[in-house]
Amino acid sequence: MSANQRFSLPYSKGKLDELADSASTEDYTNTFKPIKHRSFISRIQAWFGNFIRVITQFTLSYKRLTLFILTLIGLSLFTSTPFIPHFRSSSPKVVIILAANEGGGVLKWKSPQEWSVERSSIANKKNYAKIHGYGLTIKDMTIKKRYSHEWRESWAKVDIMKQTMRQFPDTEWFWWLDLHTYIMEPNISLEDHFLNNLENSTYRTLDNFNPLNLPISIPYTDYSQPIDMVITQDCGGFNLGSFLMRRSSWSEMLLDIWWDPAMYEQMHMQWEHSEQDALETLYSTNAWIRERIGFLPLRTINAFPPGACSDRADDPQFFFQDHDFVINMAGCEWGRDCWGEMEHYKALSKKLQKSWWKFW
Repeated sequence: MSANQRFSLPYSKGKLDELADSASTEDYTNTFKPIKHRSFISRIQAWFGNFIRVITQFTLSYKRLTLFILTLIGLSLFTSTPFIPHFRSSSPKVVIILAANEGGGVLKWKSPQEWSVERSSIANKKNYAKIHGYGLTIKDMTIKKRYSHEWRESWAKVDIMKQTMRQFPDTEWFWWLDLHTYIMEPNISLEDHFLNNLENSTYRTLDNFNPLNLPISIPYTDYSQPIDMVITQDCGGFNLGSFLMRRSSWSEMLLDIWWDPAMYEQMHMQWEHSEQDALETLYSTNAWIRERIGFLPLRTINAFPPGACSDRADDPQFFFQDHDFVINMAGCEWGRDCWGEMEHYKALSKKLQKSWWKFW
């Protein structure tokens, strides 16, 4: 067989050109599809699938090591085992303290209106704490009142403050709020309201406002000391319906002295307002206490409704105005309608917070 015969093709040159033209047009256009770029979701799914395969292979290859790692994670999350690094969320900078009687009545059963007031107040504080990442502790007063006739009921906030500081050992500020209070501007944080500018937001002496005519100055008072307690004054003196205390050695010492049974036994019959009168006495006679207390204007954290401070009804510095931070319905249980006031200020807060584009 010759070389030409061995390598001859079954088609002529013209036929080959025709087949090539056909392949270059029909086969390309009908069968070739360029690779499309995968979507973001597809890439995530592919990455996640690869990740799962790697984890599975690692687990099967290193079973003992995997078990050890899982054990460490479990101990870190759910126990306090020493020598194990623990994963904890950071402590809140502020803890709100609310004393309530959630279990019912002690001297009498609560009425439906009283239950409603309590639920509204608690929900208000929970919502505020959630918005700003604060802590909230609700202290039930029922048991302590029930089991001791000598229990200093109106002094309870001093003891509760001590308890809460032990409960939250890494928290800096503790904000006491009476049950008959309502935070009217929930979107304002304490830091923005005054804590970040505490020195300029407070006044330290009683030169300009001194409703009880306490001594304006006493020897050896150093007002350059930092502020560890923030309170307000109303028409009757110090108001502890809403106040803040910073954790410090000063605070611990003050609470110990404030709660001292000797002081209570000697003076409780003379002090009409119990723990407030006790603090006023300590402030009047002790320079080390006076120099760490800062006063906010009442309406900053403690605005009153009409009916409170009735003998100063014409003085606007005491009474709530739109967009004040907190309303304190102080004394509403003595001749006023606590439920009616709470419902009124709930509705007003909702109205004040309504966005301009909403019509209902």
